Amino acid sequence: MDANNAVIYNAHETGDGHYIIQATLNSEKSLNALNQAMIDSLLPALARFEQDETVVAIVLDSMGDKAFCAGGDIVELYNAMKDNPGQRQPFVQEFFVQEYSLDYAIHTYSKPIVVWGNGYVMGGGLGLFAGASHRIVTESSRVAMPEISIGLYPDVGGTYFLNQMPDNLGLFLGLTAAQMNAADCLQVKLADHFLLHEQKAQLIDALTQQSWTIDRDVNRQLVSHCVMNLEKTIYEQMPNGNIAAHQAVIDEAVNQTTLAQTMQKIASWGDDDSWLKRAKRSMVNGSPLSARILERQLAAGKDLSLAQCFKLELQLSVLSGEIGEFAEGIRALLIDKDNQPAWKFSDVESVDDALINELFNPIWDDSSHPLKLKGA
Repeated sequence: MDANNAVIYNAHETGDGHYIIQATLNSEKSLNALNQAMIDSLLPALARFEQDETVVAIVLDSMGDKAFCAGGDIVELYNAMKDNPGQRQPFVQEFFVQEYSLDYAIHTYSKPIVVWGNGYVMGGGLGLFAGASHRIVTESSRVAMPEISIGLYPDVGGTYFLNQMPDNLGLFLGLTAAQMNAADCLQVKLADHFLLHEQKAQLIDALTQQSWTIDRDVNRQLVSHCVMNLEKTIYEQMPNGNIAAHQAVIDEAVNQTTLAQTMQKIASWGDDDSWLKRAKRSMVNGSPLSARILERQLAAGKDLSLAQCFKLELQLSVLSGEIGEFAEGIRALLIDKDNQPAWKFSDVESVDDALINELFNPIWDDSSHPLKLKGA
């Protein structure tokens, strides 16, 4: 797929001569996995639209009904890592530089961006979703950070947005890759509104009927008004939240004194509840190294700006590509599909503290850091 058709752009003219740009991820077969061609298309396009005074808002959605974006196209990364194990890979570094630049551009965009988070929104898809001004979930939204299953860690801004969640839920979600529905996303402040998937065309039509201004704060309010007018008619159809239903059990686990105790508590959960069982299984089968990175990542991120979080994540991702855990996780899940990853450590207590320190010890200074973020 090349950048010419990786993302499809449609301009919807408003009654007052402005435009709503609909940017559609175009890889339905891969559940719209974020690949290099999509990034290469979106980054310059968003920059152009931001400077174009006739464009007042962006709607970012995807082809098909199953997924907004089920993650990054990590097979591309695997192919780069497997050829030169133990070495730093230019493709891996450049992929993450571009992906995080795109995520950051969405977080800091000066015009409203509506992201339609229907179906699977995972990993790299959540990176596109989390920073939008208007994050919409639907009746089929399934949102998760599943990186522990592939020997990575919750990146794409997870250092920042997992720390914004109440009740230490960022730790729980990072450890377990638990799937959130619409109500869960609203609870943890990862989404702003709930609509039915069938309402997308109605929303775009409503946006074209507004009277837009040069005041971008007013324009954001116009988008909110359109969304809420539709939302109030169907809000009672939102599914019940999984997190709320299991809040006491989750609280008991994440309020343990140590990471090992938290994981032991989760591992002790029974199998009579399907949602908890799936969360437990993901953690138990996941990488202990990833769990330790997550623990340090959340602690470090408390005092970092959004830009600093992305810069830390670039380092962690590049080094993760070097040490082999990430490649092994992809191999087991997506290449050989044996679901038998040979993790470097048997449990979190056996993870070498020196390795964790090495991962977080800066490898670039500000002047040499390859991630150059606008306005940061």
